[in-house]
Amino acid sequence: MKFTVKTWSSSGGGGRARIGVLQLGNCPTPIETPSLLLSTRKGLPYFISPDLLSSLPYPHSHLLQVCPLHFLDGLSTKTISRVGGLHQMLRLPEYVLAAVPRDSIQCLPEADSSNKAGASFETPCGRCLIKPVEYMEMISSMKPNLWATLADEVPAWVSEKRNRTSVDRTLKWLDACIALSPAEGAVFGAIVGGSSLEERKRCAQEVAKRNVSGYWIGGFGLGESRDERSALLSAATESLPQEKPRLICGLGLPEEVLQGVAAGVDLFDSTYIYHLTLGGFGLTFSLDSMEDNISDLQLSSADTDHTKINLRATVYRKDTRPIIEGCSCYTCQNHSRAYINHLLNVHEMLAQILLEIHNTHHFLGFFKAIREAIKVGKFEEFEHKFVQARRHQLAAAAV
Repeated sequence: MKFTVKTWSSSGGGGRARIGVLQLGNCPTPIETPSLLLSTRKGLPYFISPDLLSSLPYPHSHLLQVCPLHFLDGLSTKTISRVGGLHQMLRLPEYVLAAVPRDSIQCLPEADSSNKAGASFETPCGRCLIKPVEYMEMISSMKPNLWATLADEVPAWVSEKRNRTSVDRTLKWLDACIALSPAEGAVFGAIVGGSSLEERKRCAQEVAKRNVSGYWIGGFGLGESRDERSALLSAATESLPQEKPRLICGLGLPEEVLQGVAAGVDLFDSTYIYHLTLGGFGLTFSLDSMEDNISDLQLSSADTDHTKINLRATVYRKDTRPIIEGCSCYTCQNHSRAYINHLLNVHEMLAQILLEIHNTHHFLGFFKAIREAIKVGKFEEFEHKFVQARRHQLAAAAV
């Protein structure tokens, strides 16, 4: 793996938002960051079939996040290893697979405070104890392009003592994972610390001393407020070297992504698209400006918050327009709101397939808009306009 920072959000590096270029051996085209890791279940998006993945924007749709815990109730590590790893098993040789031990759909990782031997996870097959040696056996068999070490993530409301314990335990597991790591695959060291600025900074400083290729910033999306998150992100990223990439889990909403980008995060793993799709929502916010691009529609507040529309609503039963006029995604080029409304109402899985294609395409476009704003030195303005418009739209929808 090779990572290079190309552009900062303001001259002289005063802003922490940045454009990077990520190069991995199996992906022939360099990938610009900030970028999105598509959330998967056992290596594939939740509803999009492999043959439809090519309809998404290349190469940024080629970043897939895999949770190794998903394979605890399926194929053994020996079987995956005999096949040749996940790339061969999934028949996706040119895709980038990032293994992160966090499942935001089923549960959040929670290390039992009384256990010091390994991480305790709630999985579909019950609570499992994963020791570093067992985790590394999984990583070795899967052969991902990059993988994150085990982390003791804690929610925002735990005590200072528990935060300190989480950092000590995560650093211990980091050293164990590095010692056992296979020759292939870039290692991302886990950074935790809960809601403690001091522990976040201490963890980042200690991980930066280790021989890792990048950093996985964990423990977010676990109850912290927006104001707390900003300071915690800064405490972690300010202590990290600039020449290595940073990955984060738990920041899903567009305004949360912008907050992460502002702190210097490069890669985002988000289940936001999954939850939207499962709820029957299609993203509609403008990618060119922060103005409301659906203000001409006469919809009730139950149908839209002006950033997404609820395609289960009866108002779309006879709407022959695509989700967004001019959208180049497969769904908008071939199907109407009325058709998706029908599919949702008859509980046909094709509805989720078409919605996930559109929502993924649109969210990847959001990341492209972020990168363009950084390139022209207007990221701070872009973020401010987006957040203000979002607050105004949500307030209007609540009336």
